[in-house]
Amino acid sequence: MNQLKINEIFASINGESTYIGLPFVFVRTSGCPLRCSWCDTRYAYDEGEDKSISDILREIEEFSIPNVLLTGGEPLLQPASLELMSQLLERDYQVVLETGGALNIADVPGGVAVVMDLKCPSSGMSERMHWDNIEHLTEDDQIKFVLADARDYEYAKNLMMRYKLAGRCPVLFQPAFGLLNPATLVRWILADRLDVRCLIQQHKVIWPPEQRGV
Repeated sequence: MNQLKINEIFASINGESTYIGLPFVFVRTSGCPLRCSWCDTRYAYDEGEDKSISDILREIEEFSIPNVLLTGGEPLLQPASLELMSQLLERDYQVVLETGGALNIADVPGGVAVVMDLKCPSSGMSERMHWDNIEHLTEDDQIKFVLADARDYEYAKNLMMRYKLAGRCPVLFQPAFGLLNPATLVRWILADRLDVRCLIQQHKVIWPPEQRGV
């Protein structure tokens, strides 16, 4: 419980979610239970180094940035991520967790903003979702759908209606990079008058899409 396998720690702007454009320290953990077809961080499946929570906190402090994002991989795959988040909150960081939706978020410390993916059919992982997670989301959290095609769009739209997601927390529609034209997604959203926010991955516009540590 006192250490995590960490893939990388770096400072950049947030390229996704409603925190887009804000400076963050990124803590990317290793390991993931999912294998999404469009995953852009496959290098985090296995690559990494064991680090103590105290060492991770020291690395984060060196950046002098008040916002910290835990991402992966899948941070919740390692129970020590909960302790890391708790200690970050105690140090008055704004803490955001990106999670893939397959693992239970019930024990995520209060005060952590959860950005939770709900996987669509093109990912190949839509059957792996932990649906009870929706009940744990608050207005401070966010749900993200990564969409690769029209089937994904219809799937996400139906889930929004079934679970009344727009009334629970912000809902984000993100076109899968290189697979769905953002302009096409915007046309669909406007035609259906959906209460969602359409976002592209800003870091892939600023830097080469394959560049790490940004």
